[in-house]
Amino acid sequence: MSLPIYGLDKELAEKQASKYDVEKEKEAKYWIEEVLREPFPPGDFQENLKDGVILTRLANAVCKTNLKPQVSKMPFKQMENINNFLQAMDKIGVPKFDQFQTIDLYESKNPTQVLLSLFALSRHAAKNGFDGPLLGPKLADKHEVSFSDEQLNAGKFIPSQQMGYTGGANASGIIYGARREIGGVDPGKKAT
Repeated sequence: MSLPIYGLDKELAEKQASKYDVEKEKEAKYWIEEVLREPFPPGDFQENLKDGVILTRLANAVCKTNLKPQVSKMPFKQMENINNFLQAMDKIGVPKFDQFQTIDLYESKNPTQVLLSLFALSRHAAKNGFDGPLLGPKLADKHEVSFSDEQLNAGKFIPSQQMGYTGGANASGIIYGARREIGGVDPGKKAT
């Protein structure tokens, strides 16, 4: 049983919960089932990942590692499994900003980041030669463009539209310091 939360902590927890995407969770479950070739255990997604066993097996399948999942109820063993998974993500090049932290999963501090990390794992594994299913969009390839000197020189003489088109606008009719007459001539005012 968890302790009740109040005030700012409650608002932050509600904001965090509102970001969680159930559809992405379904996609991630399906992807894990396809990669491991077995059904995902019933129940809460995060709770099933919390012991790190599924993640360790996923790392073995996707990252070509040889990790031994430690099935245990002891928290430090479960966190060690999660940490091994994160190290496997490092090995295939998943950037740190795309990875969750152990506490995000183990204490359910940031379940959204756990989901996003699985999507990042899939992208980077596919880029590194994993031929299994892809979760989410594929990682973009670098596309370098080279221009000849002739093309570069031709570009120097094209007027830039970056600053916008003034279309002949000028400052005529602007009088600094005078009152602005909005309605024209005041009918109640006598002409002098």
